[in-house]
Amino acid sequence: MRAVVTDDGRRGWPLLSTPVFAVALAGVTVLVVGMDMAARTDVRLLPLLVFLPSIVSGLGAVWQTAVASVWVVLVVLGSLAHLGADLDDNLLAAGFTAMFGLVSVLGCRYRVRRAEEVHRLRSAAAALQRQIVRPLPLRTADVVVDGLYQPVEEDAMVGGDMYEVAASPYGTRVLIADVQGKGLPAIGTALAVLGAFREAAYREDTLIGVVQALESAVARQNTFAARTGEPERLVTALVLGISGQLGVEAVNCGHLAPYVIHDGDAREAELGEPAVPLGLATLAMTSRRSVRFPFPDGATLLLCTDGVTEARDRSGVFYPLEERLRSWALAPPARFAETLGADVRDFTGAAPRDDVAILTVSRTPRDTGTVRHFSDKIGQSAFS
Repeated sequence: MRAVVTDDGRRGWPLLSTPVFAVALAGVTVLVVGMDMAARTDVRLLPLLVFLPSIVSGLGAVWQTAVASVWVVLVVLGSLAHLGADLDDNLLAAGFTAMFGLVSVLGCRYRVRRAEEVHRLRSAAAALQRQIVRPLPLRTADVVVDGLYQPVEEDAMVGGDMYEVAASPYGTRVLIADVQGKGLPAIGTALAVLGAFREAAYREDTLIGVVQALESAVARQNTFAARTGEPERLVTALVLGISGQLGVEAVNCGHLAPYVIHDGDAREAELGEPAVPLGLATLAMTSRRSVRFPFPDGATLLLCTDGVTEARDRSGVFYPLEERLRSWALAPPARFAETLGADVRDFTGAAPRDDVAILTVSRTPRDTGTVRHFSDKIGQSAFS
């Protein structure tokens, strides 16, 4: 059976499969005709069948609506002839039923075309969002970054989750961020932040300098948005600096703290109170600061966006991220991010309603010459 586009723009099986359609069509017809004949009153129930094609048009495919329309015309003609109605009455009832069926077919055709158009728009937005970030895994001389990135393919729900890894003269810089709001304007802000990070990560000698560049990019984007009538947007971001064996330097701008998975345990890194998100620096009472935390050999850092932590099951319970990480810490799965993403989907029992970005960061093996590193040209390029 060919998949169709449903009203919400997602591709899947038709709401009315062929067996269900056939059984429902025959069942409703037998019920209405039987009640009409058994009623033995002047009030006829047979005309109620005229609404059957319109019901099918809202749930099924165009061909199903057309079949239902022809079927109802034939049933009405046959039933009226059996009841001994005049020829003129037969033709009038059949004509009205056929006209109503034609309108139902046209309405169903319009609905399907609109659903396909919305699906194409949503798919284009999600494809654009995928092109914003580099494909994983990403490797530098310091770390290997792998993970999972799943943008939601719904136009009103497409968000601005993003990540980036930059090899700089000052070590590896890692960014994970989430733009407030949804839709294409959120993707525009994400592009501005990524462009600023790709330049500043190579240019700035301090991690605070990198974050200040990101703040300036969001401020400029918000200024432009205000002029065009768009709402200003905030960006939660976590920026990490990793160089040699000195641990990890972090600047947290209202984002989720990373988890350190090591020696069979998983703990949230101690970053202190997070600073304000990007876009609010002028309102903050204190300036942003960097914090260091240990990152021993053999450890894995897990970074994610709120598409993971704010996922809920059918009863409204939030996904227990820390509990899951600790249960896997003794025997980490080979594809940690994919396992976590699949577990989130199983937990919610439904398609994700928000973008999901999950990164795992581990140190680059020192005993192999086959690891591919970013070159300086990649670091210098803003959109390579």
